[in-house]
Order: sequence, then C-alpha cells, then structure tokens
Amino acid sequence: MSGDLFTAAAESRLRAQAPLAARLRPQTIDDVVGQRHLLAPGRPLRRLVEQDRLSSALLWGPPGTGKTTLALAVAGTTARAFEQLSAVTAGVKEVRDVIERARQRLGERDQGTILFLDEIHRFTKAQQDALLPAVEDGTLVLIGATTENPFFEVNPPLRSRSTLFRLEPLEPDDLRQLAGRGLVALAATATDEAIDLLVERSNGDGRQVLTSLEVAAALAHPSEVELVHAEAALGTSAVRYGRDDHYDVVSAFIKSMRGSDPDAAVYWLARMLEAGEDPRFIARRMTIFASEDVGMADPQALVVATAAAHALELVGLPEAQLNLAQAAIHLAAAPKSNRSALAIWRARADVAAGALGEVPAHLRDSHYSGARVIGHGAGYDYPHDHHHDELGGWVAQQYLPDGLRERQWYRPSHHGQEQDVAERMTARRTPTTETTDDQGDR
Repeated sequence: MSGDLFTAAAESRLRAQAPLAARLRPQTIDDVVGQRHLLAPGRPLRRLVEQDRLSSALLWGPPGTGKTTLALAVAGTTARAFEQLSAVTAGVKEVRDVIERARQRLGERDQGTILFLDEIHRFTKAQQDALLPAVEDGTLVLIGATTENPFFEVNPPLRSRSTLFRLEPLEPDDLRQLAGRGLVALAATATDEAIDLLVERSNGDGRQVLTSLEVAAALAHPSEVELVHAEAALGTSAVRYGRDDHYDVVSAFIKSMRGSDPDAAVYWLARMLEAGEDPRFIARRMTIFASEDVGMADPQALVVATAAAHALELVGLPEAQLNLAQAAIHLAAAPKSNRSALAIWRARADVAAGALGEVPAHLRDSHYSGARVIGHGAGYDYPHDHHHDELGGWVAQQYLPDGLRERQWYRPSHHGQEQDVAERMTARRTPTTETTDDQGDR
C-alpha cells in the first residue's frame, strides 16, 4: 500500500512540474482544440471514436498540431486499454511485450487495446513488420503519429490497414484559446499585444504557443505578461504591424516587384514574414502578380509562383522562406507586361456593356446527329491540317461573332518573350484587324 501511495505522489508531483503543454492535454476529444475537419460533430474521426469503432489510424501533420494530444484524448473517450510507445526509444522487444499484454486483456477481460506509437516513421521496416500480425488479427488498434509523409515512411502493408487522418496547423483563434487555457493554468494574465505576438510567431504550432507563454509568464511573474516578456520568451523583437501597415507593406512589395527591384522585393517580403503575415497570403499575391504584371513577357513566372505556393504547403515555414524569396526575385527580375490582364479586363467590360453576338455557324458543335443538317460546323477549317504551311498550324479563319470581327483585346507588348508572340500575331494578322494602339502598359 505504501508503495502505491508513493507512486501516486510521485506521479502527481511530476504532473505538477510537467511543461504547460503536457499539463493541458485534454482528457476527451471534446476538449481538443482545433482540427474541426476531423472532430466537429458528424466528422469522421469523432464518429468513429464516439461509437468506439476506431480501427488502426495514422495521424499525419506538422509539429504541435495535436497528434499526441488527439491520441490521448481518444484514449480518454474509449473503453479500450491504452498503451503508449515512442519509436525513438522503443524496439521490437517493447512492441512484442505490448502485443502480449493486449492478447491477455482480450482473452481474460474481452478488452481491446490501443497502441499509440509516436514518431512511427522512425521505426525500421522490421520493427513496423513486427506490428503487422497484431494489427491484422485485431489484437491491437494502432494509432501512429508522424510528421513525415506516411506514403514514404510507413510500410505499405501497415499503411493499407490504417486510416490516414491529416492534421492541419492550428488557426489563430485555436491558438488564442490554448493561450487562454494556459493563462488559467498559470494563474496569470497577459495583454492582447503579448498574446498576439505569441500566436503570430507560432506558425500554427500549439505546443510552441504554450511553451513560449510559460516562459513569458515566468519572466513577468508576478506581474502581467506584456509584449516585452513575449519578445524575450521568443528571443526576438516584435515588428510593429498594424492594419494600415499590412496594406502599406503589401503595396510596397507588389510595387517593388513591378518596378523590377529584387532587393526591395526581398526586403518587403522579409518585413511581412517577420511581422507574422500569413505566408499563404503572400504566395497568393505573387501568383496573381505573375499573370497581372509579368504575363506573357515571361510565361515561366506563373510556374515559379505556383511552385512556391505549393512548396509552402509542402514544407512550411521557416524553410519555405527560401521558396518565397526565389519566387519574389524571379518576378522582380522578369520582363514585365500587363497585356494579358488588360485583355481579360477589356473583354469582360465589352461583354458587360452588351458586346454580344452569335457563335459563327462553322464554330458550333457538330458532334451530334443532325448538326450538319442545320449547318453547324460546316466550313470549319481544321488548323492542324496546315502544319506544313509557312505559318505552321494556322489558317485564316473567323473566330469572333460577325459584329465583333474587328475587335482586338489582346495587344502584345515587345517585352521579353511577348516579343515573339507579337511577331507571330503580326505575321498572321490580316490588314483589316491590324492596330497601332500601343497603350496600356502601367
């Protein structure tokens, strides 16, 4: 009995001294913050847990998104026994011991077992294979957590027997809710400015918010946590970034790229990143810029911008700052043309103003029975039949409605690769549709 009392006291003392993030781990899934796409009423993971029908699962997401928290919350919600291992310290022997205990529970008490294996990607193929028979026959329900892509790091047989749940970085409101719980646990208070800085610098990582808050509260004790304490906890200075700053800095960033100044573009990018600007917003602005301000002068610019946006989703910050910087420099250094943007703006304005017309008969759909009888498709000249001609795959043919034949919305500039487009269009253009209008570049 004394041994049990000593053990309980030791565990209680350890819990009291544990990091704030560990002390605030929820007991059930109702207490989990964030991941509403999995845990909101009616969502898949919640339904499986509430019905105690969860089969083996892989929780995949960035650090601090709640993989361990979620597994422990599942353990608090289900009637099954719960075992926990870390792939960093456990080996095949520990796995076999868990499997043996699970078989005993199943045979003696008809109780299932959930094994939570943290950092499952660190297990070798042999170690993962040791789990497979117990997962296959239902002895164990495996919940594996990983920050790595499970399609690369988890053996196909084990992965195919598991449901994959992708966890996303926590939203700012989720992080503020966590910080609020942390302040209650610490019996502390904090200014909105301090909490905002902790949230902005966390990049969706709930554990980082709580760890930084705990340090800031210790520095401020017994006073309120202020911005200076949050800065000290993070080891950085806060860049002042109000609502007006947001619009002004973004404007400076766009205008620097438009003005072909890579140094200024990188500087304003750095300002935004240091201020905690949403990097996805930055990537969206560069993707728009690639078509609006570079366009056909460098068609590769759109590829670079969208690749940077994809890289951001794939690797996240801070590493993705490299991808964003490369894209910003490419866009700033690229030749500029806004003629693609002007083309769609002009065309839509004309359509909205009533510039409508019937589709010419030879362009109408002729892929149904009876179309030829009413003249649809009649006289259409297939351009690919002219690939041996001087202009290669082009034939003079009307593509606009009769009343709009002379309209020209896209007027290529002579900047960068758009010069080639201009030359091709000039060679193909008939005298009646030529234009000398060279206005529009901004």
